[in-house]
Amino acid sequence: MVRHGKTPSTGKLLPGRAKGLHLSDIGKQEALDVAQRLGNLKNVSAIYASPLERARETAAPTAKLLNQKVIINKGLFECDFGDWTGKELSKLMKLPEWSTVQRAPSTFRFPNGESFTQMQTRMTSTLDALRVKHSGGTVICFSHADPIKAAVAHAMGTHLDLFQRIVISTCSVSAVSYSGFGPVVLTVNSTGGDLSELRMS
Repeated sequence: MVRHGKTPSTGKLLPGRAKGLHLSDIGKQEALDVAQRLGNLKNVSAIYASPLERARETAAPTAKLLNQKVIINKGLFECDFGDWTGKELSKLMKLPEWSTVQRAPSTFRFPNGESFTQMQTRMTSTLDALRVKHSGGTVICFSHADPIKAAVAHAMGTHLDLFQRIVISTCSVSAVSYSGFGPVVLTVNSTGGDLSELRMS
């Protein structure tokens, strides 16, 4: 799983599913850099991306390098932040609900949006379907911070209320190996180094 690259609003706004947000120049370079790292992976069966522009633009260099097409999958969508979409993070942090978002996210649903529990179920169900479809292969999924954090927490057996403790940086790689014995987390928030040796030991 790869988080999209930086955008002009990264760390400032909660863009959510709003359309029209593209990678910044830094984000474009991040996408090129992570493509070089992902290009070393063996047996890549498919490349998937969230429908949002920033995810598709991040996936493009990797797809070109591996000579594959980017398959859009709505299951990799950003969380639906509802009425909070597009709001400044500095203002959202002052809301009383912000404490719940950080300390008990499993109990929170964004006004007119998605709950964290729904987001985690959607993301893990999507990954499970892709695992079955591409059994034995490697699948690269370009998504967003919260969905990836939720998927990593699930794979680690960590309660959703603790998922905010996981950091997923822009264009970082988090890898999970799935087998009949369950998921094994190989790396989380990897932002450098060789990925070709990622495997169950």
